[in-house]
Amino acid sequence: MDRNTRTLATRLLLAGGVISLSAPAAADFVKDSKASLELRNFYFNRDYRQNNAAQSKQEEWAQGFLLRYESGFTEGLIGVGFDAIGLVGVKLDSSPDRAGSGLLKRHRDTSKGAQDEYGELGLTAKMRASKSTLKLGTLLPKLPTLLANDSRLLPQTFKGGQLTSLELEGLTVDAGRLTQVNQRDSSDYEDMGITRTGAKGITTRHLNSDSFDFASLNYKWTSNLATGYSYGHLDNFYSQHLVNLTYVLPVTTGQSLKTDLRFARSTDDGGSNVDNNAI
Repeated sequence: MDRNTRTLATRLLLAGGVISLSAPAAADFVKDSKASLELRNFYFNRDYRQNNAAQSKQEEWAQGFLLRYESGFTEGLIGVGFDAIGLVGVKLDSSPDRAGSGLLKRHRDTSKGAQDEYGELGLTAKMRASKSTLKLGTLLPKLPTLLANDSRLLPQTFKGGQLTSLELEGLTVDAGRLTQVNQRDSSDYEDMGITRTGAKGITTRHLNSDSFDFASLNYKWTSNLATGYSYGHLDNFYSQHLVNLTYVLPVTTGQSLKTDLRFARSTDDGGSNVDNNAI
């Protein structure tokens, strides 16, 4: 285990100690807390030999550990708390001529292939007033205009802030800004942007952006019908407006048919050629 991974484990243990020490002063903070540990064993193989590519294939095998913790909130008009996520990826099998699958972090000198292990500790401060919650720090957004990529060993994470409000019955409001991203095969945060994947799975940065702003409204008219509007804006790249309708039709006991209709209009913001409609 390298220094970075040991540091990650130490921070997680310290976080647990803080939680224990604060229990007498904030009962709800601990009582409503929850934690989980997820283990992922991931094998990936992509063959390029029929395409006469510079790299014949990507083939890697890795073990992932995902520790998630969510505290409750302290008592009072404004409750405070924090969430934490610890991510560790361990190489089981790889080589320089088979790296680049997105499972493992690569050495800066890509000719050396994947690192033996890599990790990340993400912390999120949160405050709650009435039925509104503000989160600042590490986020894994799940929104119509932005979804954190979780298609490899470890998930993509973002830095930023998000406000979620449930003040009006049936209406969910989300708004916020993201400023940096940590890719699924990285342990370093960087500016958001557009990348291109070249030979041997090596990605290069094409365009940088300082922020992604988002807002969404979703209203549940009945237990079966909901409509929504969402806005997303990646600065210097594109803007998107999206409307959706969701309807669940009961068919038989325990069975239903769900319809999810969406229309999105995306336009350029000066750094791309985005101009499309999608339904």
